[in-house]
This record gives sequence, structure tokens and C-alpha cells, in this order.
Amino acid sequence: MDVVSDVIATMRVGRAKFRLSRREGEWGNRFGPYPGAGFHIVLRGSCWLLPPEGAATLLSAGDVVFLPHGAVHGMSSGPDRVAALLPLDPEPEVGSTHLPGLADTTAAGGTVLLCGAYRLDRGQVHPFLRALPEVVHLPAGPDRHPALAAVVELLAADLAHGKPGADAALPALLDLLLVHVLRAWLEESARGQSAGWCAALADPAVAAALNHLHRRPAHPWTVHELAREVGMSRTALARRFTQLVGRAPMAYLTWWRLSSAARILRDTQAPLSAVAAQVGYTSEFAFANAFKRQHGLAPGRFRRTAGGPPRVVTGEASAGP
Repeated sequence: MDVVSDVIATMRVGRAKFRLSRREGEWGNRFGPYPGAGFHIVLRGSCWLLPPEGAATLLSAGDVVFLPHGAVHGMSSGPDRVAALLPLDPEPEVGSTHLPGLADTTAAGGTVLLCGAYRLDRGQVHPFLRALPEVVHLPAGPDRHPALAAVVELLAADLAHGKPGADAALPALLDLLLVHVLRAWLEESARGQSAGWCAALADPAVAAALNHLHRRPAHPWTVHELAREVGMSRTALARRFTQLVGRAPMAYLTWWRLSSAARILRDTQAPLSAVAAQVGYTSEFAFANAFKRQHGLAPGRFRRTAGGPPRVVTGEASAGP
């Protein structure tokens, strides 16, 4: 997988939760804190976002708000409501919700919101996610992020009409929403950035190097081979990669291998030897020592304490070096 796909796969736990609602008159709710990333989509009407810090922001139909760190915030009918005094909105429910009248564009006014959250494994958060601000506001517009707008339209249509298959379609659309939110943020934030993850993923050579490491983590990479793959000198790549990513290429590879191993241990029953080989270790002993240095627990104990029912894997793990 590429970097952004791996970031999403590693950090997310379970399915997104969401609630669809219509708000009328004077209203307000406080959301969070949440052990994950929250989102709001204004499907119809308008409302105000009361962020953790700073001034209230007016949201219009089609606007998307993403809160990657689950910060406390408010949503209300007016900018003068105090988020800290509003009743806490309970955790969104899982499942499809058909709101009668949403499909009828001539129906009475009010604001229609889709609010939800992606639960994250905070122990495995990629530094790319940590680089995101508390609030990402992506306003709607005729020339702004057409792919994201298309996903919002699809979500609105499924929620409005309650067609067969909605329980399968909505989770997939919410996953797609997360992908396009991150893409849109990258597009907007990469301009003028000289360091950090936005700059790293906008830099052709560094982005290519990252994708090589993510697509083939078990390969016995060296900086020399990686530099040859992306068409740079070894010294130039090492310097540029470290400047933008914050880690040297081989240090990042080690971190990524062990972060991937944590996800595999959490989600599967694969034997430790297979997990070790899948992330590039020929010795189970070397893998266990490296894993404990990074995560503070031996692999077996980590699996027992990670929580959640394991998923049985079939087939053989990819061979390591």
C-alpha cells in the first residue's frame, strides 16, 4: 500500500460510527473528547462550529469538518453559544439512519448534519496523523475538491433514500470520506511547506522512497538501493528524507515495520514467526527484541493485551530477507 493507505489501515479500529440528525430553532451540542477522529458534514442548511480554540466558524451545506485528535468542540445554531456549557452529545451510533424528508428538497428548513467518528488505535498513530491540526475545515465550493464533494453527495443520497444495501454502502462511503479528507488537506497544506509530512508527500523523491518502504517493508532495503530506485544519490536522499520526515530512512523503516507488526498482532492469529517474516525479520528472537524496544511489551503479551477478537489469517506470510 501507499503511505496514506497504510496510515489509515494502521490507525483505524473497527467501523466508523455516525448519526444523522435534523436541527431546528436554537440548538447546540458539545462533542468529545473522543478516542479517535471526529467528523461533521453539513448536508443541508448551515450552523456554527465552536472549535477548541479561536473564533466560531460558519458552516454551509457541503462543508466537511474533520477533528483528527478527537478534541472537545461544539456545534450550534449561533456563534455565541458556549461549547463548554452545552450538553455532551453521546457517542454516535453504528448503522444506517434514514431521515424522512431529507430527500424532499422542498421540505421545511432546518439544518441536517451527519456527525460521526473513526475510532483509532492511539498507540499506533502515524506521525502523519499527528501533524494534522485540531480542526480541518474543508468548505464546499464549485472548484474545491470535487472528489470529496462527490463522496458527500453519495452519502447524502444514500441517507436520503434508504435504498437496499445501505448498511454495506455507508461504511464504505465513510472510509472513502476519510481518504478524500486527508487528500484534500494534503493538497491545501502542501503549498509553501518546506518541511514536515505535507512537504514529504509533495516531494517526488521522498514520496517515492516512502511508498517503496510501505509497499515492500520486508525487503532488505539499504539507503543505497532506495536512492537508486528514486534516482538520487545516497547522501542527497538521506539528507532530504531526514529533513522532511524527521527520521533517517532506515530508522523510519524499522519504526514502520514494528508498527505494522503491532497491527498484525492485534488483528490476526498469525504465528510470531510469520509476523516477523512479514515485516522483514528472519529471526523471531531479533523481532521480539526489536518489538519490545519500540512498544514496551513482548509480541505475545502485546497481542494478549491489545483487545478485540483476533482474525484468522490464511495463506503464508511473505518471506523476509
